[in-house]
Amino acid sequence: MSADHQDSILIVDFGSQVTQLIARRVREAGVYSEIAPFNAAEAAFERMKPKGIILSGSPASVTEAESPRVPQHFFEAGIPILGICYGQQTMTHQLGGKVEGGESGEFGRAFIEVSDRCALFDGLWTEGEKHQVWMSHGDKVTALAPGFRIVATTEGAPFAVIANDEKRFYGMQFHPEVVHTPDGGKLIANFARHVCGLKGDWTMAEFRETKIAEIRAQVGNGRVICGLSGGVDSAVAAVLIHEAIGEQLTCVFVDHGLMRMGEADQVVSLFKGHYNIPLVHVSCETLFMNGLKGETDPEKKRKFIGKTFIEVFEAEAKKIGGADFLAQGTLYPDVIESVSFTGGPSVTIKSHHNVGGLPERMNMKLVEPLRELFKDEVRALGRELGLPEIFVGRHPFPGPGLAIRIPGEVTKERCDILRKADAVYLEEIRNAGLYDAIWQAFAVLLPVKTVGVMGDGRTYDNVCALRAVTSTDGMTADVYPFTTEFLSRVSTRIVNEVKGVNRVVYDYTSKPPGTIEWE
Repeated sequence: MSADHQDSILIVDFGSQVTQLIARRVREAGVYSEIAPFNAAEAAFERMKPKGIILSGSPASVTEAESPRVPQHFFEAGIPILGICYGQQTMTHQLGGKVEGGESGEFGRAFIEVSDRCALFDGLWTEGEKHQVWMSHGDKVTALAPGFRIVATTEGAPFAVIANDEKRFYGMQFHPEVVHTPDGGKLIANFARHVCGLKGDWTMAEFRETKIAEIRAQVGNGRVICGLSGGVDSAVAAVLIHEAIGEQLTCVFVDHGLMRMGEADQVVSLFKGHYNIPLVHVSCETLFMNGLKGETDPEKKRKFIGKTFIEVFEAEAKKIGGADFLAQGTLYPDVIESVSFTGGPSVTIKSHHNVGGLPERMNMKLVEPLRELFKDEVRALGRELGLPEIFVGRHPFPGPGLAIRIPGEVTKERCDILRKADAVYLEEIRNAGLYDAIWQAFAVLLPVKTVGVMGDGRTYDNVCALRAVTSTDGMTADVYPFTTEFLSRVSTRIVNEVKGVNRVVYDYTSKPPGTIEWE
């Protein structure tokens, strides 16, 4: 969203692990939101001119002298403020109330009793009702600031929800942003829509038009180079930029030979054929396979692939010449700063982007049209742009590709075996109508051989492991509970159709303790 978009809510982050979920809930209500760390909140406030403010939770304690605070003038700005957990506590403390450290705290599921009417409860909760919420706090409010009243309580938190109706300030001791508070999203929507008076009309169509105008203003008559990975992020970014500036965009697709079955052809067909976007297709499977020969260390494999990708991309960009901008599919979770409440924000931008480090090396400016979106919002934008579902709905795929799904040495032969097994697995998942219910599913070719019997002969071939998980953000994941019949059918097909595999196993490990990928 453009920097002067005023129909927005500013979220002040005090270091909670779930602050991003607050932004998600606000956006789900059709209202644009941004997160700013507490010590950069004033600048964000001046830039955004928001219609409301939400204060996040924190691992800090308001009772400590050095703990973070809300810029005091926010309380004098005449706009609604919602404090969540620590946000409620610091608001109370700064406005003249009292907060004390709890001896035992309150953690997990609790049941809140509504004691009075409140704008947050409109059309949702009424007096005398009890509702499940999720608590996670040690400190608690023990005396209200002037002008506040209690509107809901729990056994452990007599000030569970407080309200200052005149100033439109509200505080919740529980966390409405997490799924364990079933009505939490509706409470946040009530704050955004009823209290702040926002229309809730922020849509992908609006975002698309705003971004197109921004890209044109930023790029002018300049040229842009975009690295395509075959994933949804770079694909959506490329199509959006092309819609804005047309043939001023050139895409470079570095085909390292580590993609899934048919993906390289799909990328070329979509961008060269369907969208007619200028595309440089660099086929360099031999270069990557030669470099991976004999290498078994997973970190060294990753570093070689990343370094070689950048070198190839850079060489192709120089051949094109004259580009002023580099486009990346960076997403919002990758650019949000995590907050240390003692030392300020610390940048935790991930280094997984394929073209990381190139802007400085090539003296180019960045174009990152997706940097304000979450993954599911990128998919929604892709559908708005008319991308085919095979791209928009595709499961996440790691930058190093199949190389980290082949523990041990990576060779063309092993890649081809894995590609076939993976294709059978995903085909069966799609046939069963399960693809969209699964966050990520893939096959792994293990560096293990086992004895088998096929026909009248003895075999000694590879083991293929199958992985499928459900997740919302990839930070945690649960195993997808396939039926025995499904797994038997997949196993039979792989063993019969994929030469080089004679045994199939299913990975039942959740994250944590495991990771989603194997390397």
